[in-house]
Amino acid sequence: MGFGDLKSPAGLKVLNGFLSERSYIEGFVPSQADVAVFEAISSPPPADLCHALRWYNHIRSYQNQKGSLPGVKKPLGQYGPAGVADTTSGSAPPANDDEDDDDDIDLFGSDEEDAEATRLKEQRLAEYAAKKSKKPALIAKSSLLLDVKPWDDETDMAKLEECVRSIQIDGLIWGQSKLVPVGYGIKKLQIGCVVEDDKVGTDMLEEQITAFEDFVQSMDVAAFNKI
Repeated sequence: MGFGDLKSPAGLKVLNGFLSERSYIEGFVPSQADVAVFEAISSPPPADLCHALRWYNHIRSYQNQKGSLPGVKKPLGQYGPAGVADTTSGSAPPANDDEDDDDDIDLFGSDEEDAEATRLKEQRLAEYAAKKSKKPALIAKSSLLLDVKPWDDETDMAKLEECVRSIQIDGLIWGQSKLVPVGYGIKKLQIGCVVEDDKVGTDMLEEQITAFEDFVQSMDVAAFNKI
């Protein structure tokens, strides 16, 4: 497993393909797996790798919280698609300070590490079970109509829409879209979506959509209706 060399265009292309069908490196929430891969990338992916760029911008927003994200970092070779080896220069099995101390004194593994991993797993399972047990009678949802404006009439609108739809968030469902003339040969993308109010806000959508700055000039909410 791996992504090849994540510091090269080829490695970023593998990452982009891997993220075209998922929101995170592992699971359904940001974790130490995302931190490990993020830290191996030297700069943001180019705009044409929209899935990788969307993920990169999203994980970058967790920089002040990355130490508290769930999971334990593993070597880069334990992430990514099967059949691709990790060749990223300078990559090494990431570990926190406590794990470094354990490695110095125990070459054959640590019972304390196993116990901590078990505790974290049980904690996450308990949190998940508690979350699932809360069955709200009604989930508040809203229907949004977004206007996404390009820079000029030379902007590739098909690529712009692909970038927008690459944003995958729990509680977000994209709907129909169309191009609407603005003037001087420029067209804007008008796209609908349904969001769960507790999970997705307009500020979050605007931040992620405008992050595709090579294509997007601005985003406005044209219509907002409660469902």
